[in-house]
Amino acid sequence: MSGYREADLARLTTVGIGTRTSKVDPTLLAGLPGSAGDVRSFRAFLDHLPHILAADNLRTIASAIAQAHRNGKGVVLLVGGHVIKVGLGPLLADWVRRGIATHIAMNGAAAIHDFELAAFGGTSEEVERGLTDGTFGMAQETGAAMNAAAMAAHATDAGLGEGLARALAARPQVPGQEASVLFACHAASVPVTVHAAIGAEITHQHPSANGAAIGATTHRDFRRLAGSLPDLHDGGVVLNLGSAVVMPEVFLKALTVARNLGEGRPTGFLAADFDMVRHYRPRLNVVERPTRGTGTGIMMTGHHELMIPLLVWAVADALDLP
Repeated sequence: MSGYREADLARLTTVGIGTRTSKVDPTLLAGLPGSAGDVRSFRAFLDHLPHILAADNLRTIASAIAQAHRNGKGVVLLVGGHVIKVGLGPLLADWVRRGIATHIAMNGAAAIHDFELAAFGGTSEEVERGLTDGTFGMAQETGAAMNAAAMAAHATDAGLGEGLARALAARPQVPGQEASVLFACHAASVPVTVHAAIGAEITHQHPSANGAAIGATTHRDFRRLAGSLPDLHDGGVVLNLGSAVVMPEVFLKALTVARNLGEGRPTGFLAADFDMVRHYRPRLNVVERPTRGTGTGIMMTGHHELMIPLLVWAVADALDLP
């Protein structure tokens, strides 16, 4: 058909590869296990990752956390439920005990999984099976203990996180103590806050749920999170670990409060999101908007049970921890 035109590739001007800037060269490539006489340690593994994209981002985040720890800056963790459910509580608890994490902010699901693991030695259930007969989320002990903790916290003007942590510490037996982030925060006097979404958590469907107590204590925790954020200024780190909606929304508002009271501070911090898929709110509310023009924002995508241990081990390497 006469209406088509074709570009004449024979007339193209080419350039020599030596005159082109190449983004990848041999110094950036991955190394083999045991190459150059290295032992097969985690440090060797980290050193031999390619110096490209996510591998370098992992190094950047680990270095920023280590530097923040050395300089007494804030390291704030925003924690979603799946992170605790897949067994990563012991790693976060260790950061609390070592003074690396300076504030733990959990959504309600994270607090429930942590509390159940600590108090009863197990958590998580088959949702569809329980939904069929109406027993999903109806574990009597969980609802009774956590709602009682909320009411006790309300009576003493404490926050929800503080109340749950106190309740765990007061139990005669805590079979999952070493794995509990709540328990570790109580023992180390590290702020822990729980940011409930009324009706979204199994404890709210129990007869013992008290909306006034839950609302008052979680609002106090919102104010407490906002009170911790100034420690991020000029070198701190905030990590969103597996929360797609609640914690990014809470963080954005808490940051607004902190900046309103702090003449535009905190700025100059690193914010990173770790999740299995990329979501709108973590990207905008944690990674991009809060750091634009003043800080660093990084998205890390992958399974929690792989990515977060890699980060924790990388930070241990950066700090030369035993």
